[in-house]
Amino acid sequence: MNFLSHFYFERFATTPERVVGSLLPDLLKNADKAFILKPNNFEDQIGAKPLQSELLKGWNGHIEVDRLFHNSDYFFHHTHEIKESVKNELIGLPIRPSFFAHIALELLLDHLLIQHKAISIAKFYTALERVDRNSLRSFLVTSELKDVAKFDAFFDRFIASQYIYEYTDLIQVTRALFQICKRLWSFDVHEDQVLSLSSKLSLYVKENMKDFHDIYQYIHYEMIDFE
Repeated sequence: MNFLSHFYFERFATTPERVVGSLLPDLLKNADKAFILKPNNFEDQIGAKPLQSELLKGWNGHIEVDRLFHNSDYFFHHTHEIKESVKNELIGLPIRPSFFAHIALELLLDHLLIQHKAISIAKFYTALERVDRNSLRSFLVTSELKDVAKFDAFFDRFIASQYIYEYTDLIQVTRALFQICKRLWSFDVHEDQVLSLSSKLSLYVKENMKDFHDIYQYIHYEMIDFE
């Protein structure tokens, strides 16, 4: 799941560290795809410090949410249907339709959370701004991240850009999808392609994603006994 969906499951968290921990695996991946941590290998050191322990709880929640999501019938059904819906729009581009459908579903779910006012983007960014940066750095150092300064710089840019607000607009979501694909493939797209694909996604959301709340209810139910 993407940033806002992970935030949804921690939107009532009492510490910003719990929220940031729930976003951290994806934040690290976006900062540098080579950033792969296993903080549970250092649970004794991390668990001894309350704020770092909150980061680890958020981290473990993220892993469990992703596991449930990617193994759900909802995920398999909608990625297949989105792939079939957009594959003709991707003809001539190197993008693998199944990959596109996967990330499209995640961003469309974030879009729907915004549209239905299920989360507050302002509170999302407030949590990021208020996290104890020394505890976050210590968590990363203990987890053996080799370049904490690089992550720090990315984290500051991520907060400053406030680009998550753009997910209110499906055209901007489509542009974001293409930008994600450009991390893997080299290609150019014209504005008419962006608009055409955005129209397809808009129609898909309208006709096929009225059930979007089902996946959140399913994961929430499965997470009740987590921890």
